[in-house]
Order: sequence, then C-alpha cells, then structure tokens
Amino acid sequence: MRKSKAVVVKTPAELAKALGLTPADGAEIELRSNLNSKIAEIVARKRLTHNQVAKLARTSRTRVTAITNRNTKDISTDLLLRVLYALGYTARITFQRAA
Repeated sequence: MRKSKAVVVKTPAELAKALGLTPADGAEIELRSNLNSKIAEIVARKRLTHNQVAKLARTSRTRVTAITNRNTKDISTDLLLRVLYALGYTARITFQRAA
C-alpha cells in the first residue's frame, strides 16, 4: 500500500491550488470561510441558541446548526449574508487586483 503525503496549506489560495481549483474558487472559499467564522463568533458571543438565530434569519435550525459547525457545503453565500445581517452585522467587501 502506498502512503499518502500530507499537504499543509495556510491560505485559501494555497488550498485551491492544492485541490486543483481556480484562483476564483480560492477567493470564494476565503469569503465563505470569513462569513462562517464571523457568524459562529457572533452566535457564541451573544449566547444565542440555533433556534433563536433561525427565527431571526427566517431559516431552519438545521441550517443554522450546519453554519455554526462549519458544514456549509449545502449553504448558499446568500444565506450566510442573510444570517449575518439578521445578527445585526453587514459585510464590507473590498476589491483589489488579483495576484
């Protein structure tokens, strides 16, 4: 049996490259990861239940649980933004030339 070599990446761009994805995919991974982290941080800081967040964002508790557990494969970026807004925050997006 062949041993697999572990690959360690430190940035979303490196992750995208290691997975054979485009730089645009890397940018999307980074954006979604940042949104996800902020939502989880706010929910924990405000000590809100998943049910409370779901009611605020008009979504299901199951989806909120997925977000706080960083399992967002089937969660749209739109929903992440809606949950963030429902928690009283907005996202600020900056633009820069791609490397």
